[in-house]
Amino acid sequence: MLLHLNDSSETEKREDDQDWFQGIDDRFKTKSAYIKYNCEMRIRGYMKEVRNYAQTIQTPKLKDRYMQTADYLMMQLKSDKFNGCYFDRTEEEQNRLCTKEGWFNCQGAFDQVKCEFHHSINPYGNRESRIIFSTWNLDHIIEKRRTVIPDLVGALKKPKRRDIDLDHFYKLLFTRENLKLVHIVCHKKGARDESKLYKRRKSK
Repeated sequence: MLLHLNDSSETEKREDDQDWFQGIDDRFKTKSAYIKYNCEMRIRGYMKEVRNYAQTIQTPKLKDRYMQTADYLMMQLKSDKFNGCYFDRTEEEQNRLCTKEGWFNCQGAFDQVKCEFHHSINPYGNRESRIIFSTWNLDHIIEKRRTVIPDLVGALKKPKRRDIDLDHFYKLLFTRENLKLVHIVCHKKGARDESKLYKRRKSK
């Protein structure tokens, strides 16, 4: 269906493609700026989940340590500009998930090497594609709430918690080290063998 829509991916500025910007705040003057913001908001959402997990921690001292750790992770995210570069086609090739024209390819379900359906989309091309792209997911291979965050809490309980590799947890929560861009069809929500996935990622 999308193949028959107009492709204006070569345009970047608001004044050159008013239709693409329908419903978007006036502060966004370029397509790349808005798509980058879209990515930042997804990552911010993950950070919010990390902070909210503190509500499940009953021990005051552990909760305090956890919030200090969350503050550190937030500082790192701010330094990395919430990794918005992943969706920004104007970024360097090694930092983005799309081509310089704005094409994204589905990376396949969490337990697959690649997408067996060859899903692709260019949200820079037209308003309809931009809207549909919002249904694509940055999926955690090792689930953040079921495995990564509980493992972080477990590490904070240990006597030698100062030796925790926070960079490792940061990568698992917020970076392409543990994130895959997937079409909604490839976003599997069933049970995962987390132990195998975790060991495989740590061995890299």
